[in-house]
Amino acid sequence: MINYYKTVNGRIEEIKEYEAGCWVNCVAPEDDEVEYLLDFCKIPPELLRSALDDEESAHIDSEDGTTLIIIDVPVVERISRRITYSTMPIGIMITDKNVITVAIKDNTILSEFSEGVVRNVRTDYKTHFVLHILLRMATKYLQYLKQIDKISGRIEKELRRSAKNKELHQLLDIEKSLVYFSSSLKSDELTLEKIMRGKYLKMYEEDQDLLEDVLIEIKQAVDMAAIHLNILTNTMDVFASIISNNLNVIMKIQASLTLLVSVPTVISGFYGMNIIGGLPFDKLWWFPLLLSVVLMLVMYIILKKKDMF
Repeated sequence: MINYYKTVNGRIEEIKEYEAGCWVNCVAPEDDEVEYLLDFCKIPPELLRSALDDEESAHIDSEDGTTLIIIDVPVVERISRRITYSTMPIGIMITDKNVITVAIKDNTILSEFSEGVVRNVRTDYKTHFVLHILLRMATKYLQYLKQIDKISGRIEKELRRSAKNKELHQLLDIEKSLVYFSSSLKSDELTLEKIMRGKYLKMYEEDQDLLEDVLIEIKQAVDMAAIHLNILTNTMDVFASIISNNLNVIMKIQASLTLLVSVPTVISGFYGMNIIGGLPFDKLWWFPLLLSVVLMLVMYIILKKKDMF
């Protein structure tokens, strides 16, 4: 699907037809739309192929007057009752007349621009518009990282009450999300540093300031992702040790109880056999019971001193 947008009175609005200076937003393009981008918009095939590759990592490239910026943006999905965080690539192509964005599926970052949520952004100022997309991407990373921190904190409290597989699986999903975020943020940071050198994009002084703000946000997100990942990894290791220790305690108590319960069985086994000459006090029915209780008490005291209970 291809849509066209243009800044009108300080707000991005959708227009019906292509115009110079408009923003061309392409989401999950069909074959005829791909041909349109190649023929009408004069997008080099190699750049368009990279923009449509869902495994493409963040980078910047230029060919035949068209600059392609691939960035990894954060996405959040709700599967049944579980919320998962991941990343997806977005291609931003800067031509002589327009900014063209290509994505394999809908995402909140471009949707916020198309719905007019982001104000005071002009689509005809190409570099300015692209930098605002990058700034929105960095802000969204920070927002999702704060959400992940809150979710992991809530799951940790639940684990302190009772260690269940459900909470452990949720922590594993969060750890996976943080790994995706950390890897994508580092790639985005390298791409932004290449843009900062001014080799691919012509920037004015205000654009340079805006790009510095984007880099600051990205570096902050990189640090936050690394800190949260380190904390979460240590937390999972601690809970794994706690679960293992609890299992050892249970096995130790179970072994001690087995030893105690075996005492009456052994005593009753001896007194239940026909032994020549007989056993002491074999005529007294209560003696085996008393002997079993005494031996169990002695064994309990010994096991207690050995910290087996």
